[in-house]
Amino acid sequence: MSQSKPTVKHDTLFDKPFTTPLDKASRFSFDEQVVACFPDMIRRSVPGYGQVLAMLPVFARRHCKYRQQAGNGQRVSRIYDLGCSLGAASMTLAGEFEPQDLQIKAIDISPAMTTEATTLLSENYPEHDIEVITADIRDVELEPCDMVILNLTLQFLPAADRVAVLEKIYAALSEGGILVLTEKTHAFDEQYDAWLVERYYDFKRANGYTEMEISGKRNALENVLITDTLDEHHARLSDVGFKRHLTWFQFLNFVSVVAFK
Repeated sequence: MSQSKPTVKHDTLFDKPFTTPLDKASRFSFDEQVVACFPDMIRRSVPGYGQVLAMLPVFARRHCKYRQQAGNGQRVSRIYDLGCSLGAASMTLAGEFEPQDLQIKAIDISPAMTTEATTLLSENYPEHDIEVITADIRDVELEPCDMVILNLTLQFLPAADRVAVLEKIYAALSEGGILVLTEKTHAFDEQYDAWLVERYYDFKRANGYTEMEISGKRNALENVLITDTLDEHHARLSDVGFKRHLTWFQFLNFVSVVAFK
């Protein structure tokens, strides 16, 4: 039975790190300044983010089959939220499952993110088995699990490290488990890609971004967020062993893929 969802209040802040011109050496980082405005940033700059989150419990109910064992010996479904940021995916899942059903491990490299995520998750879901870990997902050994969420995370890793992370995820997933991979992409066709990018900027303008904010964030993310094409994502998933994977969601140049073990 679903429990009522808490009201999590955040200050209605805008992307203050990007409201003043950035010099050419400035680079995006998930520090305290970004954490303060992160919920608003995601809402206004990632098309379909809310819809992707809303579907995670739906996927979990279909594919999480209590294949793992908690410390007390009870059968649970273990879920990894890799690159968890403030724990939105973990919170969405906790809101739709009873505490005894899931064991969630939320991992992020940013101490500022994990500190805030720990506070939010412990305040809103104190009975749930949710562990927030500050670590580089490339260095963490994954335990057997039913589901892995990789939302807007792979794109921040060096291209050379992406296969190894996916191989580790594939090895950890139980038979019947799933990976949900959500990423910003680019199109192979330059003209098509340019159209998608411009419509993405229109999306941000419609959500109140100024030209300076759009330009500032674009400059800050240059050489930090490196996108792949959708075909490259699917090819990589095949290469690491996933025999079935499909694009279940696309909004402009943002996509979400589910891969089945």
